[in-house]
Amino acid sequence: MTEYTMPYFGKLPIENLEDYYDVNIDYDGSEIQIDLNFENETIEISALDKTRNFIENIGNHDKQNRKYILNDYNDKDGDTVKTYLQHHLEAADKEELSRIINFEDTTIKQEQQLLAKLKLIRVGLYPEDEENFAVFDYSIGQDITDYLVVINTDPDGKLDYMAMES
Repeated sequence: MTEYTMPYFGKLPIENLEDYYDVNIDYDGSEIQIDLNFENETIEISALDKTRNFIENIGNHDKQNRKYILNDYNDKDGDTVKTYLQHHLEAADKEELSRIINFEDTTIKQEQQLLAKLKLIRVGLYPEDEENFAVFDYSIGQDITDYLVVINTDPDGKLDYMAMES
């Protein structure tokens, strides 16, 4: 049986794949989940090479996604990030929010303080899907909310779409 060594996942049996694998890794001082999702029991080596390269560059993709998030936030027609932040400022428990933002600080808008707390928590990879190859989930804190800012990209990290999901 042919095996392929994937960062964090170890050896994968490329002719007898399960449909789902996941690992938790330390990333940027926090724990994030990376999951691999397969449609078939077999896969081409080239698809695994592309996936390995993507995993090895998660930091670069996260930086690019943060630009997408800021662009959406600053775009007068953008609605995903502003909606996410405003929803939490209006609906979340103020005591819980006070653990991550300073309501007394008038030098930085509460919305911008909350924006700075948006962190990557999951990367889902779909090696057989060219358009929605990667799904990045961002949250202000899973102990505060089930809502996410979700970014879908192609294998090169190019934005396909961004949405608020729960």
